[in-house]
Amino acid sequence: MTHPRTSIDVTVVSEYLHQQSLPEEGRYAFAYHITITNQTTLAAKLLTRHWIIVDANQERQEIHGSGVVGEQPIIAAGDHYKYTSGVILETPIGTMEGSYQLLDDNGVAFDAPIQPFLLSAPNAVH
Repeated sequence: MTHPRTSIDVTVVSEYLHQQSLPEEGRYAFAYHITITNQTTLAAKLLTRHWIIVDANQERQEIHGSGVVGEQPIIAAGDHYKYTSGVILETPIGTMEGSYQLLDDNGVAFDAPIQPFLLSAPNAVH
């Protein structure tokens, strides 16, 4: 049997939001589109999130919060949940990583890691 920690797949696509960014004021806006796939045999409720955001100046923000985008979704076995959120950085490049804390139908709490992903304005990475 696969351990639940390895059976929640998180994929991320990040996007630079040109219209919401003001580079001359050190404001770089990014959206990130998340898909959480439950590859376990039990439904799981997403309780909390933990993000670590680091910009090009090595400024680090940690965010802990309840659910995602105001929801605590229950993701059925074999199903997925998608959402989009955003972040503002003071630099044109940065990274995000973290984890979701979930509770399965047996009442077992576990973490699903979110691998580091890049936030980058166009032409910021050469």
